[in-house]
Amino acid sequence: MEIGVNVPNFGPGTRPDVLRRWARTVEGLGFDLLMVSDHIAVTPDVAEQYPAPFYEPFTTLSWLAGITERVRLGTTVLVMPYRHPLLIARMAANLNQLSGGRLVLGVGVGWARQEFEALGVPFQHRGKLTDEHLQAIRTAWEDDADYRSGEIPVWVGGNSDAALRRAVRHGEAWHPIRFTLGWLREAVERMKGAARELGRPVPALAPRVVLRLTDEPVTHSERRAGEGTIGQVMDDLEQLRALGAESVLLDPFNGDPEETCRPEVAWQELATVAASRR
Repeated sequence: MEIGVNVPNFGPGTRPDVLRRWARTVEGLGFDLLMVSDHIAVTPDVAEQYPAPFYEPFTTLSWLAGITERVRLGTTVLVMPYRHPLLIARMAANLNQLSGGRLVLGVGVGWARQEFEALGVPFQHRGKLTDEHLQAIRTAWEDDADYRSGEIPVWVGGNSDAALRRAVRHGEAWHPIRFTLGWLREAVERMKGAARELGRPVPALAPRVVLRLTDEPVTHSERRAGEGTIGQVMDDLEQLRALGAESVLLDPFNGDPEETCRPEVAWQELATVAASRR
């Protein structure tokens, strides 16, 4: 099972030199995957959680591809309705080729209503647009003489039943985000049921979990995967492996934008996980 890291590409502490150190830390610690998130217009609803500066994901990953050598690069998640599907297909194909086949395209429908309005995209149709975009991207990639996309895995993000059904229809993997293990076990069964109903293969499981290390065990019933002592976190990873996860993304961002000014805290937690994997 590969383990990756969600790197904050936003916030008051995020600068090119910090992103460079993030990339070198993630790769240097032996993690398998580095992913960033997506917003275009930092409207008030976005800025409340993910304030400026916000580095556009394709631009950022293209730059990081030249800084790194081994680690895979991806989006968690690219908001499908924000860009024309042929633009996404072209940028993803070019980035995958230029990086030596290292791209993972994580996608989602989006949630920031004000950002949709700023971009002139109908919020109420975002699910339908996402499905249409994914089909158009797949069709574009079939033209190998032009796009030369190579094998780009598509991870479909989201925790809703609509998201897991979309993963069955369009994705190589389902990419749920921040959950309890009990919830995930039930959701995996629903995904298998959707695959049977749609006559499709069951997609791989590639979840994103929080990373919040504590000195004392977290024992309440709503403990999310990735929260607690290093022993609890490593046990969570083992349980995810047993559930069939092929990739797990660790997310050390806990919601306070000021955390981006202190990345050393996250780097130390990641170093603790890396040492426990050996």
